[in-house]
Amino acid sequence: MATEVLMPKQGNSVESCIILDWRVKEGDSISIGDVVCEAETDKSTIEVESTAAGTVLKLLFAAGEEVPVMQPIVVVGEKGEKVATTTDSLEKPADTQDTRTAAESGASPDVPKQQQAPVAASTGTAGSGGDLHISPRARAVASATGVDTGTMVPTGPKGRIIERDVLEALKGREPLSPAAKEALVNQALQAPAQGSGIGGRVLLADLASAGAGKSTSEQLSVPTDFPGPVAEEVVKGVRKVTAKRMHDSIATTAQFTMHAYADASSLQSLRARFKSSDPELGLQKVTINDIILFAVAKTIRQFPYMNRHFLGDKMRTFEHVHLGCAVDTPKGLLVPVVKYADTRSLKQISDEFKRLAAMSIEGKAQPDDLTGGTFTVTNLGAMGIDTFTPVLNVPEVAILGVGGISMRAIEDAEGDFTFVPHIGLSLTIDHQAVDGAPGARFLNALCRNIATIDLLMAL
Repeated sequence: MATEVLMPKQGNSVESCIILDWRVKEGDSISIGDVVCEAETDKSTIEVESTAAGTVLKLLFAAGEEVPVMQPIVVVGEKGEKVATTTDSLEKPADTQDTRTAAESGASPDVPKQQQAPVAASTGTAGSGGDLHISPRARAVASATGVDTGTMVPTGPKGRIIERDVLEALKGREPLSPAAKEALVNQALQAPAQGSGIGGRVLLADLASAGAGKSTSEQLSVPTDFPGPVAEEVVKGVRKVTAKRMHDSIATTAQFTMHAYADASSLQSLRARFKSSDPELGLQKVTINDIILFAVAKTIRQFPYMNRHFLGDKMRTFEHVHLGCAVDTPKGLLVPVVKYADTRSLKQISDEFKRLAAMSIEGKAQPDDLTGGTFTVTNLGAMGIDTFTPVLNVPEVAILGVGGISMRAIEDAEGDFTFVPHIGLSLTIDHQAVDGAPGARFLNALCRNIATIDLLMAL
């Protein structure tokens, strides 16, 4: 007994499918699961498998016709068996103009598409409701991407524009990500000509923003020559040296950063007194940074394990503190060294650092001025940074980052809160050489010494 193979249902929203190509012909022997045709919905392209075994007795639709789901498309039975079901008895969609046209011209509707003259594609734009020569899925993609179907060469059955024709037309445009492509078909979104992805790739987020109601004039005002002018330069000089040292520092050390805040009331008061002092004393140009350098040099003397070089299989501890001070120069980062900083007065440290900084900025610093440091200080406070993660200047085992001064709420003995100026400090240590607790003890001692800087100067 003959069995009908139905066009399968593809989800709740799919009402019909277009037969793109038959994989079998009348008289072929097939088994259950064999693909009989390729069909297109408004969402995807599917392969329709046979639900019966036997001989293909009748193909009920020609390639290119639209078939309602759950309708018979092929009859399978025993060879020579008579077929009772005909296409005239089937409910077919309204879009049957191609078949009627063929009948009026004397051509059989069952003649394969290769034997019929192709129908010219519609010259209307994608999405026009009366366009009968574009599949629903192709119409959805073309409408979403703004492609004019009138310029396309149809490759589908009977001159119909199908999805691959639209995708071919899109080849000259920026590519779509898989998520963006799916969203174009399934949602009412529009694709911009230029995306925010690599090489202008259109991402899902670009579709969402494109559908946010922007006017055409607004969209056209956006530059399309992504990414715009690009300058390329060779990495050399100070930049190349810095790049290598920073990379080596991260790659060869176990860096660990801790942050703290020191009461800056005495610091600010001392700085104010220096500014208003007698010019003959030479203290008016002493800065907050100079005072921090002085405090660091004096504090390190109490913690010799912070004044080391870690050399892998050995550690070298220095008796004196040779303080590296990071300087931002036109050529990049340089770190001149204030040698024997622990033996110098505040004014001597201030004068020496200013001399080294000026020579570094002018490009006149000598190699000896930039080597031999045992501990480094870098300051970003003037740029509004409170705390950060300074990178070790290997083989040194520690580096101090100095931040800006800001007000912090402090609870007094009576339980009331007052706002007190504090300076941010960030200490990075090499955990291969210094453990967290010893590093924290040094940082806490430094905070105390800064808070009582006037007492530290008396030592």
